[in-house]
Amino acid sequence: MEPVDLLPSGLRSLLTRLHRQLYGTWRQLLRARRLFLRELPQPSTAIRLGDWKIRPLPACLQKRHVEITGPADPKLIVNALHSGADAFMADLEDALTPHWEVQQRGQIALYHAVRGQLRYVSSEGKAYNLDPAYQTLLLVRPRGLHLVERHFVVDGHAIPASLFDTVVYIYHNAEALLRRGVGPYLYIPKLESAGEARFWSELLTLCESALGLPLGTIRVTVLIETFPAILQTEEILYELRDHIAGLNAGRWDYLFSVIKTYQHKRDFLLPERETLTMDQPFMRAYAQEVVRAAHRRGALAIGGMSAFIPDRRNPDLNARALNQVKLDKEREVAQGFDGAWVAHPDLVPVVKQLFEIGLKGAPNQLHVYPTEAPDAASFQTFPPVADQGLALASVKRNIEVALLYLTAWLQGQGAVALFHLMEDTATAEIARAQLWQWLHVDVPPRVKDSNETISHSLYEKLISEATQSHPHVSAAAVRLLRDLVYSPHFIPFLTSYAYQRYIP
Repeated sequence: MEPVDLLPSGLRSLLTRLHRQLYGTWRQLLRARRLFLRELPQPSTAIRLGDWKIRPLPACLQKRHVEITGPADPKLIVNALHSGADAFMADLEDALTPHWEVQQRGQIALYHAVRGQLRYVSSEGKAYNLDPAYQTLLLVRPRGLHLVERHFVVDGHAIPASLFDTVVYIYHNAEALLRRGVGPYLYIPKLESAGEARFWSELLTLCESALGLPLGTIRVTVLIETFPAILQTEEILYELRDHIAGLNAGRWDYLFSVIKTYQHKRDFLLPERETLTMDQPFMRAYAQEVVRAAHRRGALAIGGMSAFIPDRRNPDLNARALNQVKLDKEREVAQGFDGAWVAHPDLVPVVKQLFEIGLKGAPNQLHVYPTEAPDAASFQTFPPVADQGLALASVKRNIEVALLYLTAWLQGQGAVALFHLMEDTATAEIARAQLWQWLHVDVPPRVKDSNETISHSLYEKLISEATQSHPHVSAAAVRLLRDLVYSPHFIPFLTSYAYQRYIP
């Protein structure tokens, strides 16, 4: 592979110009996020009653039964694009880390993948060569609006990471993608309002104009993964109507956002993570709204990811994991979703078959959607903590997952298989957010089969046990978890906090 000049002068000039045009709006949007904790965005009657559709979908985006996701890592990109999935979402955000060398490697790997030239040799000498004729559609998720890229500074300010990732990828790859008969297709994470969707629309339109691309060349799928966003689904579609292709039910970040949104409510307390399934009423309403809004306006609805991963060395565990995934995806087919995510190549044929059968060979089921939007109360029908309290094993598992994940994250690894589940930043956020919530609520919950309640001393005991059971847990990870859990004020994102304080 030829070396890549990741930031040539023309790209640097474009980044600088776009930063100056959009920086003020970006700052205003971040300030507005603080208000959402007390005053949520409201739907627009005019938009909801309007007779409009998004720009028609190109042929290559009409069938997305199974999408495999993972970090923008050279080895994983090769395997994912050979997996047989309809699409691969290469992640620069939750499955990657913001370390500069990691982000550079990801962008360079994507550059070569777009051109069918990606090659990776492992430390053991095994070569992974991408087939130039691969058919899996490449999608890329840039980092969210909450992050910055310190290694590109304009007028004394670090550039928003969303802007940096998006412009770098499109600048280098738009023409090569169009020659393949596809286009620059993105996933937009962490949106919290229609105003933020408007920012993205402006950014994409400015990119198209600067690079001589027709309006609508760049297409995006928006992750509906925050509580404020579920209240403005159609408004988000409207603001991005020239660029949007679908909505995705990002369930793990959504659960994290629910905790963050309701952090100040004295009577709000969610139970253990394993009980927060898609069968819960508030999660069923969430999935229903993603399908309804997307299909009403002509966009696809892509389901979420089951965290279970197969284990080829353990047939019994493998069978249970596959059964869990099948049940999850059968539910999504019945709810009207057009496709879903997987995290492992072994799950691609399983999920692909379920959607082929469920959709009777059709590329999508855009005609299926409930006509009525769920009422606001249905999004807030939260399950209570059991009368007997929390399971000690669940509290302990949250601490273990957080410590093990943070150890890997600080070392540059953003997706980690832990306890037969695929954990990324979103699931680690749930773990630490629950630990914070249980500790800081007015009356901390009791622990089952124990005289203890959730407390600082209990957490310290469980942290000590976890570090003894997992000696490779780093001291920095322990410090970071303590920062996140013991802070009197909820820290909005572990990634932005850790990026500023723990990554040189």
